Amino acid sequence: MESVQKRKNPVQGLRGRDNVVYLRERSIAMLKKELILRNPLMILGSKEREPIKEGEFGGVLAKAGVGKTAFLVQLALSNLLRERNVLHVSLTQPVRKVCLWYEEVFHNISQEYELNNTSELWDTILPHRFIMTFNVDDFSVARLEERLNDLTEQGIFFPQLMIIDGLPIGDESREPLAELKILAREMGFPIWFAITVSPDDALEPGKIPASFEPLSDLFEVLIGLKAAKGKISIMVMKGQRSEDAEDVFLDPATLLIRNRE
Repeated sequence: MESVQKRKNPVQGLRGRDNVVYLRERSIAMLKKELILRNPLMILGSKEREPIKEGEFGGVLAKAGVGKTAFLVQLALSNLLRERNVLHVSLTQPVRKVCLWYEEVFHNISQEYELNNTSELWDTILPHRFIMTFNVDDFSVARLEERLNDLTEQGIFFPQLMIIDGLPIGDESREPLAELKILAREMGFPIWFAITVSPDDALEPGKIPASFEPLSDLFEVLIGLKAAKGKISIMVMKGQRSEDAEDVFLDPATLLIRNRE
């Protein structure tokens, strides 16, 4: 009798624990893909890529208390979901407070999109995040470089993106920013900054606030946040918007990125 060999279903051979692991990994991968598309830089048309390169700067400009940290945490989460190592440097908050920012934003995203398996997803992205804190009065580029070298030389962490939150920006900032640019270029990562502008500054698309104008040449991309009419507008002040860029804003209640639709 002629025998017929049936084509096997690639999943059919999985049994028990192996099957559960396979399905769980597939589910986590789908969650990652869905959340990556919520990249806050969709305003530049950048959903799955970084708009600044190694050694380049991006800045998020806003008046005090408008949402710069929340924006940067969502930017960090988008990179973590792509398994890119993010070093978050805070000069104003302790490690635990920074962790709470990440946990709160991630929780809000999970609630917003009614996601399941978020605890497993959270466990997969944590190894790609490292939080480093300094006292703002004691911060220097030399100290940052020393601690970075400790991490990399011991094989503990290799940043692919750095976020600096709390660095005072003023008349004496050009020299340390220039040093940071050299450090970023040598170590091979871009840096995003949270920048507090003057209360008197006007924030408008395509225009750089007067108080920041003297330093703007050091930055390749500048994003502005402006609270008005019950929401926080997100605007491009410097940088190239692609044709598929979307208009987005921050929800003041959850501080999550939303489409204008």
